[in-house]
Order: sequence, then structure tokens, then C-alpha cells
Amino acid sequence: MILPGLIDAHVHLRAPGGEHKEDFRSGTRAALAGGFTTVLAMPNTRPPLVSVDAFRIAQKLANSQSLCDVFLYAGASADHIDELPRLANRAVALKIYMDDTYGPLKVRGLGTLERIFASWPENKLICLHAEEESVAVGVALAAVTRKNVHFCHISRREEIEMIAFAKSEGLPVTCEVTPHHLFLTYEDGQRLGPYGDMRPRLQTQDDVDALWEHINTTIDIISSDHAPHTREEKGPWPHFNEQTLWDNLEYEQYNITASTAFSYDRFWRPVAEDVKQSEPPEYTLHRSTPPGVPGLESTLPLMLTAAAQKRLTYERLVELLCANPRRIFNLPEQHDTWVEVDEKLSYTFPLHPLQTKCGWSPFEGMRLIGAVQSVTLRGRKVVKDGLVLEQPESDIN
Repeated sequence: MILPGLIDAHVHLRAPGGEHKEDFRSGTRAALAGGFTTVLAMPNTRPPLVSVDAFRIAQKLANSQSLCDVFLYAGASADHIDELPRLANRAVALKIYMDDTYGPLKVRGLGTLERIFASWPENKLICLHAEEESVAVGVALAAVTRKNVHFCHISRREEIEMIAFAKSEGLPVTCEVTPHHLFLTYEDGQRLGPYGDMRPRLQTQDDVDALWEHINTTIDIISSDHAPHTREEKGPWPHFNEQTLWDNLEYEQYNITASTAFSYDRFWRPVAEDVKQSEPPEYTLHRSTPPGVPGLESTLPLMLTAAAQKRLTYERLVELLCANPRRIFNLPEQHDTWVEVDEKLSYTFPLHPLQTKCGWSPFEGMRLIGAVQSVTLRGRKVVKDGLVLEQPESDIN
């Protein structure tokens, strides 16, 4: 089966500042091995991409090291709001962290959010890391500002139903989900320990079921949220806490202004009041280990498996992994670019040694159906027989 070159709209390539975990060369090798010819890299690097100077450093590294197309996000920070108009000329989109994540970029307070929204141009997307009530705040800001808002890695039933309701009301919102939130639950997190710890955390089976219920409607994009950390940072494999704990994360109480209160009430309460407000038992606190899992090489095989199981069509898979991210992020076409997959091949993942520098996956040992055979990028074969080529070959007859 021939697919177009795929787009991963949510990856962490760790450079600059975290090159022991991943860099642009190793991360884009992993992307090509996974069938992705374009990736969009997040800004929570060291230093974070909140200034033009920091952005230029990262862009120079990306240009010199990458094996496929890489676009960079700008990061929102209360201390660098004045940089946003200039960053908008360079970045593919703006990322705002409204809830806990890896790094120092969490934005606090509605006033700061409103200033950030006002400083970002209407023709560029605003992407939110938002969970639970923060999703309602994001929907409300989309309603008030009429700016295009994209919700990253949605993981809970109430969140996806809230976004479905917002879409039905004509609001300019889109969303993505990750394979780990589609294929794993908190019980898997209990088994995997720190190797199943990410933000947002793994949720209940009911939450997973809700995401699949919306796979052909509300969900716009499948993204990996590739977020590698080394085995040394994660600790022994596998590791889990035998004592079940409850998630005691405290969510910030936003000071909702009069201009936003109507929209907040309108889009949170109709969903939240109908959904049982409970959190899954937290499989581990892992306060000493960084959250995040790699996913560039497992995303397409997992979604091919879902297509083989008739959970979605192959045409829908292409929409979620190529057509929709290209349209939503306004990305250029890649000519003479395609991915050849064996959609019937059954195997134990990974089929080949992983290319990500961290060298592990939470999906190791899973039986999957469908694997990348070759990748051609602008007429040059860069993956052959499932392996990334050191010297690309011409593939135009």
C-alpha cells in the first residue's frame, strides 16, 4: 500500500539542550523509519523557544542536522509576550502550556492568556496543552477571540465531548489525540511504571473508549507526542508501585473575567455535568523521573493495526496523519514523496532496531499489523526494507 509522506504535528526533538535524549538527526531518522517526512517540533527545549534569539539557534540546528522537513513551534511565556509578533513570522504555530508538562513553560492566569492571544496573529494557529477545566478555558478563549485554537493530546471523555460540542456550535477549534491514549490505559501505566508516565497521564478504559467513539468525527489529527528520555533517567524497566495512589494534581482556578464567563459556562457545564467526575488511580507518582514516551516509530504501525481491525479506514488514517495536519497548519506540499507499507504484515514490535536515541518504546512486545517498507522523500529513497539509508537513492523512474 502506498501512502503520502506523513506529518507528525507534535514531537519533542530535545535540541537544543537535551541532545543526550534526542537531537534533530536521530529524531528525524526515527521519523523516517516511522513513515513521517514532516515533523513539527515543540518549544520546551533548553533554552525554550520563547525569544527570536533562541528560535534562531534551534532553527540553525534543525537546518544542519535534519533528514526530513522540520517546522518549529514558538513557546508562550509571560516574560516574553513582546517577542510573539516577531516569532510568528518564523514559527509554524504557538504552543501554550496551561497544565503540567516537562519544562518551565506553564502559563498561569487568564490575564496572561488573554495578552498572549492578543499578541499572536490571526493567520497562525494557537496550540494548547490543556486538560479538564483548562480545555473549557481554551474553548472560551476561542469563542471570545475567534482565533483558531488546536487542542493537543486530548485524553479524557469530558474533554473530547466538550470539543465536539464546541465544534457543533461553529467555534474555530481542532484537536489531536495520541496513540498511547488510544491504546493504553492507566492499568498499562501501572505495569510500565515510569515508562508509561507522560502528560497527560494515561486514563481509564472509558476515556479510551470515548476517544475511539470520536475517531471518525471530532478528532482531526493523530500525533505521537514523541517525548524521549533515556533509560538512565526513567530508571529500571519495568518498574511500578504496588500501592495504588490517587492523582492529587491541583488545577489552577482561573479568574474568569466577565467577557469570558458566558463562554466558559456555556461550553464546560453542558458536558461536565453529564460526565462522572472521577480520575483513574494514579499508577505511580514518579516525581523523580521525567514524563514522556517516544512514539515516532510506533504511531503508524499502531494506526495500521487499528485499520486492519476495522476501527477506522485507511482513507481516514491518511486524513488524520497527513491531509488534516497539512491543512490545519498550512504546510507546503512535498512533491515526489510517498511511504510504502505492508498493511498485512503481522509481527512483534519493533520489527527493526529503534532509531530514536533513547532506544525504548512502551509498545515493545506488542503484536501489530502493518509496517513501513520504504520511504521516498522528494524523489530520493531514504528508507529501504524498513531501514533508514545512510546514502539516499534515486527513486524516480
